[in-house]
Amino acid sequence: MGIVKKQLKRPEVLAPAGTLEKLKIAIHYGADAVYIGGDAYGLRSRAGNFSFEEMSEGVAFAKKHGAKVYVAANMVTHEHDEEGAGEFFRRLRDIGINAVIISDPALIEICAMDAPGLPIHLSTQSSATNVETLEFWKNEGLERVVLAREVSMEEIKTMRAHTDVEIEAFIHGAMCISYSGRCTLSNHMSKRDANRGGCCQSCRWKYDLYEVPFAGKRHSLTDEFDKDEPFSMSAVDMSMIEYIPELIENGVDSFKIEGRMKSIHYVSTVANVYKAAVNSYMEDPENYICKQEWIDELWKVAQRELSTGFYFSTPSENEQLFGERRKIPSYSFIGEVLSYDEKTKIATVRQRNHFSVGDDIEFYGPGFQHFEQTVDVMWNDEGESIDRAPNPMMVLTMPVVQPVSVGDMIRKKK
Repeated sequence: MGIVKKQLKRPEVLAPAGTLEKLKIAIHYGADAVYIGGDAYGLRSRAGNFSFEEMSEGVAFAKKHGAKVYVAANMVTHEHDEEGAGEFFRRLRDIGINAVIISDPALIEICAMDAPGLPIHLSTQSSATNVETLEFWKNEGLERVVLAREVSMEEIKTMRAHTDVEIEAFIHGAMCISYSGRCTLSNHMSKRDANRGGCCQSCRWKYDLYEVPFAGKRHSLTDEFDKDEPFSMSAVDMSMIEYIPELIENGVDSFKIEGRMKSIHYVSTVANVYKAAVNSYMEDPENYICKQEWIDELWKVAQRELSTGFYFSTPSENEQLFGERRKIPSYSFIGEVLSYDEKTKIATVRQRNHFSVGDDIEFYGPGFQHFEQTVDVMWNDEGESIDRAPNPMMVLTMPVVQPVSVGDMIRKKK
């Protein structure tokens, strides 16, 4: 009898979408699903949260492109916070939202009772770290569990072997210094409740150690250390691009990308990379290799250094940000293509950051299409030749050396 090969399931690439524009771009660049926030019950009060009308437009766009839309409603409720939640969840169900992501048991119960038919996913805020927890929530009727970010790859393997509930795991983006994001630093330091959407990211601040003599002036003790910034609570970001096979083979159903407050440059790039990697692996698992160009591409939008989080070991001081940066992103996002004339080979572009004639720029689009060129000439919207594009969101035209498409992005080296 021959060896029966394990049937691999294609994982979902799940991208963040802080605005309707980001939702459309994420899907255009390969995301199978996006997660968004509504006007209530979420943890990103400063993100461009969606009105019901925007949700309807987003759901229609997603359905047209075979994608799904999830809504994060993962706040920790205090008394009266849950008021109106039943109506909120019913509206989401009727709009056609594919699932809602919740951490608070009260909101889970309200959703199940008041909006039957709306699938519920357990938020990472609930710190699911073992098989028994996953089975508990499965028995409560939840379809999917978003694992705690502290779970290891070996633990995921064990979970998949003993439960069939869907597993969603973070594979790229910011890491929280607190356990599964349950933090009260922001509450104490700025009176903004992190678990009700107001986090001020206290862990990203710079800290020092002072001696304060009685009735004297305080002075820093930093001089006693070798580093300019010896104290840190700021974690590096996560990137699992080099471990796509392990994630798929160990049964992760959804690859979650963090970053609802990140730019369209970030969303398009990261979704593009992980979709290319997943496609490559699923097409030929036995001959799969992680391409260096994928890693290089992610560094073009990385804002912090990168690590594998808790997947293979407990993070050490090397996974903290302090002192001089060990690697700095070298590209900036400068524009997007609005249209392209095949006869004249002229592209119409909307500027997003300053660039000039003589700059070396790079175009990229869905499906991991890239090419570079030098800006030789460009014209403003009145057809006048210009040597630079300094005005935000200005529309201009320029010749391109290869065909481009609507929605293609442009970046340049800093």
